[in-house]
Amino acid sequence: MNNKYTKALKAAFPLTLPICAAFLFLGISYGFYICSKGFSPWYPFFTSALVFAGSMEFVLVTMLLSPFNPLYCFFMALMINSRHLFYGLSMLEKYKNTGLKKFYLIFGMCDESFAINCNTVIPEGIDKGCFMLCVNLLNQIYWVAGATIGGLLGNSLQINTKGLDFALVALFTAIFVSQWQSTENNTPAVLGIVIPLVCLVLIGPQSFIPPAMLLLLLVFITAYYKGGIKL
Repeated sequence: MNNKYTKALKAAFPLTLPICAAFLFLGISYGFYICSKGFSPWYPFFTSALVFAGSMEFVLVTMLLSPFNPLYCFFMALMINSRHLFYGLSMLEKYKNTGLKKFYLIFGMCDESFAINCNTVIPEGIDKGCFMLCVNLLNQIYWVAGATIGGLLGNSLQINTKGLDFALVALFTAIFVSQWQSTENNTPAVLGIVIPLVCLVLIGPQSFIPPAMLLLLLVFITAYYKGGIKL
């Protein structure tokens, strides 16, 4: 058993090194951000370990500071991570016969782990389930380490964090621009702007986000199965 995981780890580690650099940087930013809001350094450690959804963790900071609204939190989390519905469908075959490892493979699947596990041809002699598990685990370790380091530094160093809120805006802007440039079909991105704007006008700024996100999810799922929009 140990030999299986050792071989899988050696094969997975080089593929995750570029992700390590990105996750450490973003994780440190997240750690600084959440501590700048008055949370203890334990929060970035536990949220990164238990939630493990990068963009959602940034939004989670605002949720923790807002009045308790579980329905809003549920829909927000569902909409932000709704792409994992399609990731999961495409990985059904890959996850077959992985035993108990399947539970962590589902929990630990982020965008980067999905890209590696979906596209990598696993070398002969390496257990498929062990390889995918090592990819997920390494990427989560990078993220948790970055968030924890950021939390410890943010809590101990006297740094002016004014304006750090803009990190969340910058993160989503960078993701949006990257997705726009990397795909030929920008219809989903346009809908992602138009539908929330319409809901904002019709419903108002206080409660437009849940219905807008729900409507987006329904539109994308319908388009995906009917082939009207290639997501």
